[in-house]
Amino acid sequence: MKYSFEISIEAQSQDEAILKLQAASTLMQRLKVTEIAKLADVVKNEPAKTALAKKALGL
Repeated sequence: MKYSFEISIEAQSQDEAILKLQAASTLMQRLKVTEIAKLADVVKNEPAKTALAKKALGL
């Protein structure tokens, strides 16, 4: 089943917003809801872990 939503995305440009949405869509399709929720929690509340993940990704 598919659901549609209207959302707002903070970005510097429309192209950046599209890329963010495409990336988020990929994560939503490939990860379980519990994994997405944990990922969001880490990004929101654990800056050291987020920084470590970014470094591991080469960002």
